[in-house]
Amino acid sequence: MTDLLFRDIDIVDGTGDPRVRGDVLIRGGRIAEVAAPASIDTGTARVVPAHPGSVLSPGFIDMHAHSDLHLLTHPDHFPKITQGVTTEVIGQDGLSYAPIDDAALAVVRKQIAGWNGNPAGFDFSWRTVGQYLDRLDQGITPNAAYLVPQGTLRLLVVGTEQRPATTAEIDRMCALLAQGLDEGAVGMSSGLTYTPGMYADTGELAALCAVVASYGGFYAPHTRSYGAGALEAYAEMMGLAKVTGCALHLTHATMNFGVNRGRAPEFLAMVAQARADGCDITLDTYPYLPGSTTLSALLPSWAMSGGPDAALARLDDAAERARITADVNVNGSDGCHGVTVEWETIQISGVGDDALAGYVGRTVAQIADAAHRAPVEVFFELLRRDQLATTILQHVGHEENVRAIMVDAGHMGGSDGLLVGARPHPRAWGTFPRYLSRYVRELGVLGLEECVHHLTGRPAARLRLAERGLIRPGHAADLVVFDPATIHDTATFDDPRQQAQGIQHVLVNGEFALENGSATGVRAGRALRLDATREETR
Repeated sequence: MTDLLFRDIDIVDGTGDPRVRGDVLIRGGRIAEVAAPASIDTGTARVVPAHPGSVLSPGFIDMHAHSDLHLLTHPDHFPKITQGVTTEVIGQDGLSYAPIDDAALAVVRKQIAGWNGNPAGFDFSWRTVGQYLDRLDQGITPNAAYLVPQGTLRLLVVGTEQRPATTAEIDRMCALLAQGLDEGAVGMSSGLTYTPGMYADTGELAALCAVVASYGGFYAPHTRSYGAGALEAYAEMMGLAKVTGCALHLTHATMNFGVNRGRAPEFLAMVAQARADGCDITLDTYPYLPGSTTLSALLPSWAMSGGPDAALARLDDAAERARITADVNVNGSDGCHGVTVEWETIQISGVGDDALAGYVGRTVAQIADAAHRAPVEVFFELLRRDQLATTILQHVGHEENVRAIMVDAGHMGGSDGLLVGARPHPRAWGTFPRYLSRYVRELGVLGLEECVHHLTGRPAARLRLAERGLIRPGHAADLVVFDPATIHDTATFDDPRQQAQGIQHVLVNGEFALENGSATGVRAGRALRLDATREETR
């Protein structure tokens, strides 16, 4: 591995401290020396050119990624590398592919095809968390850390039914969770508006959180609501942190839908009080207003009981459709965060069946109007014809809430980006440059050094990656060279697969993943495991 020297460059080191001018020497995949400008002898090192005005920072850490399969099917991982992302946290929202068995895998592949695709003929031969991480180590471009998915644990042990878990079943889930943590996972995730994880009551979650706490990990829940009842849902999670002592990371921490306009200060006051009470709480957000999920996520939880095939069968039953219609149009569906579905806010972003491609980019309301049909009938038709694989954008966010939450003392960046579908949410390609352009350079919501800390040093500390996230001697050389004056996201809702601008170089473990704006194809990333002392294994 060639020694590299960044010479006489502005260094934003990930601590939040003001930038300094200096030299940084890379040797053996690690930062060997940080010194005054032009003070390190070049020797045999290759001097890396940087555009005038550029800064060197730690690589960005995406605290909420849905790349569980994309890392394997598209290991060059262009959408994230071109944003400066050098580490992703996967296994999110309580549903992923490890630990797994054959029966659970069949359900998960179908249920989250809208998140990750469902590639035919793909080798899913792993079964444990450790085996999945081994598979990642066969060649990926960024690093990846893994959360054990609570919904998958429940699927393995309890199944797809909507019922309380027995004591024996909870013990079995705890054992599987402990095994995953022993094998290197950094914590546990939940998706509490997604089945079957949402069927867990607070007591069941507390038992699992106690296991996570005993390993020094953290719990990353997608809460039970970001709409009606959002504050109550956050309160449940903070209560778990207080009772179990488990560190809490509130992923994609939003206050959405009309009922929550301008209510971020109430949420942040709750967080501040919980911290004052001794809870360890951090959070992440994406810098956009719309959310993104699957169309089937809008179904009430009872309609998904029994799994995807049972849900599709209900859609063929007139009485069951009438009951679903009442929930999504009148009562408020728990799958839609307790609010009624506003069909004009539901935009189709991707389909599994190419025959449905004409619907992409249109809202359910627009499709219904053009066909002179009720929106709920279009909803049913798409679910059935696409076998639940349809993805959507939900235009339900509020700018004032986004800005208020991103200045919180525990805030980090998380794209929540889906990389499949014809028009995925642009956050999959633009989250990190957008923070640095719109919210730093244009709006001044965050200072440059402060924002870089949010995206690097702070998440590394949450992940217990003691040798990443900062520019320090001995740290892994996960680095980004970007121009603060020109960095910006170019991905749009109409054309989302667009490379960000203003990022010149990206290094992962001391090797170029992006050089002069072009992907190198070098796959120097690896699975980041925590050992028994909860430190990163080398």
